[in-house]
Amino acid sequence: MALRTLSDLPDSQFDGKRVLVRVDFNVSVNNGAVGEDYRIRMSIPTIEYLTKRGAKVILASHLGRPEGRDRQYSLAPVAKRLSDIVGGKSRPAIRFADDCVGVEVEDEISKMNKGDVLLLENLRFHKEEELNDPEFSKRLASLADIYVNDAFSTSHRKHSSTYGAAWLFDIRLAGFNLSKEVEYLSMIRENPIKPFKIVVGGVKIKDKIGALEHLLPKADKVMIGGAAAYTFLKAEGIKTGNSLIDEERLPWVTKALSTYGDKIMLPTDHVCANSPNDNSVTMVRGDIPNGMSGFDIGNETIERYSAEVGGNGGGTIFWNGPMGMFEIRAFSNGTINIAKSMALAFWRGSKTLIGGGDTLEAMKKSGVAENEVSHVSTGGGATLRYLAGDEMPGVVILNGH
Repeated sequence: MALRTLSDLPDSQFDGKRVLVRVDFNVSVNNGAVGEDYRIRMSIPTIEYLTKRGAKVILASHLGRPEGRDRQYSLAPVAKRLSDIVGGKSRPAIRFADDCVGVEVEDEISKMNKGDVLLLENLRFHKEEELNDPEFSKRLASLADIYVNDAFSTSHRKHSSTYGAAWLFDIRLAGFNLSKEVEYLSMIRENPIKPFKIVVGGVKIKDKIGALEHLLPKADKVMIGGAAAYTFLKAEGIKTGNSLIDEERLPWVTKALSTYGDKIMLPTDHVCANSPNDNSVTMVRGDIPNGMSGFDIGNETIERYSAEVGGNGGGTIFWNGPMGMFEIRAFSNGTINIAKSMALAFWRGSKTLIGGGDTLEAMKKSGVAENEVSHVSTGGGATLRYLAGDEMPGVVILNGH
C-alpha cells in the first residue's frame, strides 16, 4: 500500500502551517518517570522533519485507559522526556498543553512560532475520543491545517484522533514511522522474501490466530514457544501437566497441525516447576508430569530453534511473543537465545522483524540492540490485525477512503 508521506509534499507547504501529528506516546510512566521510551524515539524523524520546514507541530496521543481526567495518566512526564531527547540550545523546548481541545489550547497554539512543538494532554481524558464523537473530532481538527498519522499502533481503531478528525482535513499524510510499519508488514503479509520463518510465543493464541491463518500458507517454518505451545502439544496428544491451555482454541490448533504439521515446530523439552515462584526448576523431556507447568522452552528446543533462526541468513523472520516467562531469570533462557539468534540472522543478511511490546522488552533484556534487527514494530495488537488482513481505518483514511 503506497501512502502519501511527508516527503511527498514540497517543503514550502509546511512553512508556518499548523500540523496535527497523531503519535503513539502510550509508554509506561511510574512515579512521574517514563520507562521504555522506544515509541517516543520512533516519532523523532517525523517531528524534526516538520520543525526544520517551519511547521508548528501539535502532537496528540493517548496514555493508558484513564477514567476521565486522572492525573496519573498525564502526558506531562512524556513532554519532559521528549524535551530531553530532542533538546539542545538551537532547538525549541517541547511545550505542554493542559488539555487537548478548548480555548486554552487554541490560545497556546496561537502563540506558537515556526518550528515550535506543543504536546497536547491525554486524548482519552475526553471519553469522546474513543467514541469517535463528531463534535470532538471537529474541535480537534480545528487546531491545525494539516493532519499526519504516525501512530500505526492505534490505527486499527476508529477513534476521533485516528479517524473522525482525520476525515476533516484536506491534507492527510503518513508519518515516517507509520509508513515504515506499513511497508515492512505489507511485505510480510503479501510477499515475504523466502525462506519465510515465524517464531510465535506469548500467552494468548486467540490474538494470533488471524495472523497465523494468513501467514501459515506462506511460511516455510513456524516455531511455537511460550504458553501458546502447550495448546499445540495437547492437540498432539502430549501430556502438558498444569501448563496453560486454551481449550477453546484446541479445534483450530488441531486443524492447523493437520494442514501445516510439516512446517510447525514444537518444543520437545521444557523448563518446568510447580509454580512460577518455585525455586526448584526441572528440565523435562516429552510429557510434563501432573502438578507441574512448563514456563520456558528447554535446551534441546533452544538448540533446534536457534539453528533454524540464526541459520544461513537470507529470507525473512518474524518474531512475536517471548518463549517463556522471561521476566523470571530461571525462565528467560529460551527468549534470550531466540533474541540473539535473531541478531545473528540479521547480520547474516536476513530481514528480521520483531512485533509486540513484550518482545521488544525481551530483546532489550537479552542485550540485543535495536539496530540489530531490521524493524521493531510498535504495533502490538495492530501488527497482528494488519497481518491478519484486517482493515486499518487510520491507515485507509490517509488514502482518502
